Amino acid sequence: MPKKEKKIDLNNLTPQEKIKFEIAEELGLKDKVLSDGWKSLSARETGRIGGLMTKRKREAQKKENEKLGET
Repeated sequence: MPKKEKKIDLNNLTPQEKIKFEIAEELGLKDKVLSDGWKSLSARETGRIGGLMTKRKREAQKKENEKLGET
């Protein structure tokens, strides 16, 4: 018997999960994720989300480094 995936609580997300959901929503995948879970996404969709998450993390880190350098 497959493990039942826990229901996604949008009000109780980690910062990383929030970014993941924002990207999924931008790509038009949020409804699919909410109804069928993350496992319903194709490898291509999952890779796209992961790539965009990495890009955003790099941009945030770059901004933080620039901010620290200005002081």
